[in-house]
Amino acid sequence: MSVYLIAQITIHDREEYGIYEAGFLEVFAQFEGELLAVSEEPNVMEGQWPCTRTVLIRFPSADEARRWYTSPQYQAIAQHRLRASTGNIVMVDEFRPD
Repeated sequence: MSVYLIAQITIHDREEYGIYEAGFLEVFAQFEGELLAVSEEPNVMEGQWPCTRTVLIRFPSADEARRWYTSPQYQAIAQHRLRASTGNIVMVDEFRPD
């Protein structure tokens, strides 16, 4: 079953975050994920959205999402994201009606 990662990120150091961005796609391509959306100006339909970046990623399974996230390659570049921003990342299962 597919899973989706939703990241809400507030960037406070663009230069450091740029280092993360520069290495992201090369690392991401080594895994079975699909980058579905990246937006710094989402259309807020309800409530407040104080984050400066929103990301939506699909993986074919929770195991593959964890394999990417915990990989040494991703963790090496993630250190730049962690220094440059704060955020929330959640993994949700694909909806399948009964």
